[in-house]
Amino acid sequence: MRRKFHAPGFSMPRFYAFLRKEMLQVWRDPSSILVALVLPLLMMFLFGYGVSLDVNTLKIGVVLEDAAPEALSLAYAFERSRYFSAVLATDRHRVQEDMVAARLRGVVVIPQDFSRKLRAGEEAQVQVLADGAEANTANFVQFYAQGTLADWLAARAREQGKEAAPPVSAEPRVWFNTGLKSRDALLPGSISVIMAMIGTLLTAMVIAREWERGTMEAMMATPIRIHEMIIAKMVPYFLLGLGSMLLCVVLSVFLFGVPFRGSMAALLLSGSVFLLASLGQGLLISTSARSQFVAIQVATMASFLPAFILSGFLFEIHSMPLPLRLLADALPPRYFVAILQTVFLTGDVWALFLPNLLAMLAIAAVLLVLTARRSVKRLD
Repeated sequence: MRRKFHAPGFSMPRFYAFLRKEMLQVWRDPSSILVALVLPLLMMFLFGYGVSLDVNTLKIGVVLEDAAPEALSLAYAFERSRYFSAVLATDRHRVQEDMVAARLRGVVVIPQDFSRKLRAGEEAQVQVLADGAEANTANFVQFYAQGTLADWLAARAREQGKEAAPPVSAEPRVWFNTGLKSRDALLPGSISVIMAMIGTLLTAMVIAREWERGTMEAMMATPIRIHEMIIAKMVPYFLLGLGSMLLCVVLSVFLFGVPFRGSMAALLLSGSVFLLASLGQGLLISTSARSQFVAIQVATMASFLPAFILSGFLFEIHSMPLPLRLLADALPPRYFVAILQTVFLTGDVWALFLPNLLAMLAIAAVLLVLTARRSVKRLD
């Protein structure tokens, strides 16, 4: 009498055989290597050189309607400022036309009575016009213009032997990112965006590719269990994802000069948990889409856009409406960005790490359970 075969709950020989098959498939598939290595390189260069909130030199016009020495001195102060590339003019209509054509980002007008009022001790006003089409740049124009004017007034007071300092002064101190370089804050966050996209893309194509190639039917006929198949499919892409993350970290530190004050243990732990969630999201997408084209489109929209907009990488989450804040709290990049920025700029702060790690673990568990329930062994 023949004994009926019963597959055990988890067979290590069966799992290793299937894992070996997946590793060989990844090794022989150039698309996975391109996604894991070339895509991070391209995106790191784009984020490192193309995304910046710093404005170092603003092109403005300075209109001199007053030819007195005081007005000329102030105009030269704007011209010498390291924040401005100033174009001197005597006709405001000409520079306003340049600002309308976006050749100038702002205009400083020194009116005719500026020097007279200044000598008389009256309030002498300077008009600052900013191009509001770019709100962030307009704020920089106004703040830098106010700072240049304040420095010029202080220098003029010292030349006249007067007290230049106000009775109360503020002494600002900046922690963690002392140079206020936006790159140092943006690049760690961009790693989260890159890893979300790569992790989801790598696994989104897996099962969809099996259906397209017709190999899924063959696997359904084997005694492999669903949880064994999911783990075996995740392991090679998990390793590829970790390699991609380390590549991004090396580029951030050694090419772009971002400080790294934390430990590799904290980075690898948080990156591993985040990858579980990203890979689980990709597998969940691949169970519903049996076409690689559809799987890639859905994976891109489900990973890149939420990670870019709702992770806190570029936009402040607390300033968003409540529904968007709740949606952001359900996304793993929202927690990984906070960990990455802390690891790079501050160090190991486990009081911050642990709640974020637990949140990512919970999201990963939900995604993997949903994937296991949808990945049933049937052909319909």
